[in-house]
Amino acid sequence: MFSQYWKRPALAAILVAGCALACSAQAASSREPATETSSDPALRAKAAAAGESPAGNSGQTRPFSKLSAEATEYLTVTGIRRAATHSPDATSLFRNALGFSSYGAGGVSALPVLNGMADDRVATFVDGMRIAAACPNHMNPALSYVDPDSVEKAVAIAGVTPVSVGGDSTGGTIEVERRDPQFATDGALLVTGHMRGDYRSNGGGSGASGSLTVANDTVSLRYSGSYSHASNYHAGGAGAQVRSTSYLSFNHAVTLGVRHENHALTLTAGQQDIPYEGFPNQYMDMTNNRSTFVNGKYVGSFGWGTLEARGFWQRVTHAMDMLSDKGGHTSSTGMPMNTDERTAGYSVKATIPLGLRHTLRFGSSFDHNGLNDWWPPLQGSMMMGPNTFHNVNGGHRDRLGHYIEWEAQWSRRFSTELGLRNDLVTMNTGAVSPYSWTGMMSMADAAAAQRFNAASRGRTDVNFDVTALARWRPVDSLLIEAGYARKTRSPNLYERYAWGAGAMSSQMIGWFGDGNGYVGNLNLKPEVANTASMTITWSDVRDHAWQIKIQPYFTYTHNYINVVRIAEFASGLSQLRFVNHNAQSYGVNAQASRRLWSDDAWGTGEIRANINWVRGQDLVTHSGLYHQAPANGLVGIYEKYQNLTGRVEVTLMKKKSSVDWLRNEPRTPGYALLGVGGSYRWRNFLLDASIDNLLNQSYYLPLGGLSLGDYDATGVLGPLQGLGRSFNLSLTASF
Repeated sequence: MFSQYWKRPALAAILVAGCALACSAQAASSREPATETSSDPALRAKAAAAGESPAGNSGQTRPFSKLSAEATEYLTVTGIRRAATHSPDATSLFRNALGFSSYGAGGVSALPVLNGMADDRVATFVDGMRIAAACPNHMNPALSYVDPDSVEKAVAIAGVTPVSVGGDSTGGTIEVERRDPQFATDGALLVTGHMRGDYRSNGGGSGASGSLTVANDTVSLRYSGSYSHASNYHAGGAGAQVRSTSYLSFNHAVTLGVRHENHALTLTAGQQDIPYEGFPNQYMDMTNNRSTFVNGKYVGSFGWGTLEARGFWQRVTHAMDMLSDKGGHTSSTGMPMNTDERTAGYSVKATIPLGLRHTLRFGSSFDHNGLNDWWPPLQGSMMMGPNTFHNVNGGHRDRLGHYIEWEAQWSRRFSTELGLRNDLVTMNTGAVSPYSWTGMMSMADAAAAQRFNAASRGRTDVNFDVTALARWRPVDSLLIEAGYARKTRSPNLYERYAWGAGAMSSQMIGWFGDGNGYVGNLNLKPEVANTASMTITWSDVRDHAWQIKIQPYFTYTHNYINVVRIAEFASGLSQLRFVNHNAQSYGVNAQASRRLWSDDAWGTGEIRANINWVRGQDLVTHSGLYHQAPANGLVGIYEKYQNLTGRVEVTLMKKKSSVDWLRNEPRTPGYALLGVGGSYRWRNFLLDASIDNLLNQSYYLPLGGLSLGDYDATGVLGPLQGLGRSFNLSLTASF
């Protein structure tokens, strides 16, 4: 009976808020102050070197940290404590990070971009799991599997990425970690948790989330769950509905933690269920996505150093078809597409201090990704039948990696970091088949399947990465970081093995939101990106009243996986084949902050601003690189007075004029969006309210691709429109 209420968005939010009120009313009124300590030595070192303060006030690393109710208001994002977000999409946590952008997909499934490198070029880890999208449209990327409310640490590293935090990538690394288990002290019993309800007016969005922990000083057990729902949102200006933007999502996880002296073990098991999710820039929608996972982590401190070991397993069953905005689906209409993926792996990391000035880190990791992708026949259809279309049949992608990293503190003002990594990537897939071997409408696919089955499909890539980084602080207020990285990425399963040559079958492949059709290439080589980057940080080290950070970079990529046109469609879109070209990207990110006032009468006020600019080019076709945002930034004024906080933010986006003409990437005008918000904390309650796009500005998303959902209904093909004015409200109660 209880599950029936969770299917009704408004009732679910009210139920959660009511439970939170009842539980928190009986909670104790006095608690110890919140303490957050990052367990990542690289993050702590990076934050300290940059003149920032990593989350927490303790310089010690502990396997688990003790959190109080206040920890639900902030989370650690790239080493800085920041407020959480109203969005159910975990990519929104990084919106102020240097070099970060994202491109629109489903409501909880945006894809990350770091310094103009998108999706698979970014190594994305959720609780140490490297999760590959189990979908030819990448509708279930790694960050879609975690609810932002459960996140404690979110780190984005662009540019020169240490080999210890990711291989098989060229753009950078994103790491997201759920909260560590909490433990009681002095033999007491700890019962703690929080409940949260959300409402978003645009699209009638609602959500609920919460957690409950029961623990003593040795064993901790936590349940966490979340729900999020929205109907189609409305664009700014005239307020037209943007079709195929509805979604419904559920997350559940149980975490068991055990600690003894300097050793800690965490085991998490969970399930995510997305009954439906619209994708406005795809021909298809997601009609079901279920993920079941088990993830274990051990952290131990020894006389020689620290050891971290992880093991994980995940199964994803995924289905696509057309929701009602695109005509719906029955046994004889639509186009069913199914995938079944299994992921398993381990990682081992050891950190060994070599005296007071030198630290050695080395590790090993393995990731297995097995995929079946098949499209059942449509009843009575000559084009999609009479047999099953086997797109990827028993495909697998296995990666075995090892690294060693040496960090040296040569003096108080100068340090270096040098790393070497090797990744062995093996890939293969079985024989495939079209809907029909003899039908007229399947001739192109039948011929392509015969060529594919006759070819040798197994591939092995031996990849090497090198990173070198130097940090120099000539004076206390100035830090200069400069480095070089050679990073390598092998193609994903679809880039190599998407074999369909027909117009319809190729248009079902592609995670770019551009409406084009994509054909794989068995002869693709791994990308090799050479990046030089520098970060200059100038700050007030005495009062921490201001900081300026500038980060220029340049990347030359050998064998960049791009496309060439092989056919034209009647709609004006194209059929494209993946190929290797050389390419380059360059840009600059900048960030600045200044305290405006600080006194008892007015509290503390601060202004913060950031700007990101990137420009890329394919050196063979001389087109722009796809999914690179135009110059953009954010300027905000933030106020904190006792238990009140306030914010006024302006998001700025330049017009998009540098485009990838091979993909018919649309040009979009520039825009400025005004947002306001504030929060109030009273005892164990936190009320947060905000208004996005306050002036209801009409704008197009520069990385949103084409609005194919609206195209199906109107016949007008154009860029995807952004969210109009939205009133957002959330209430959190901790106990």
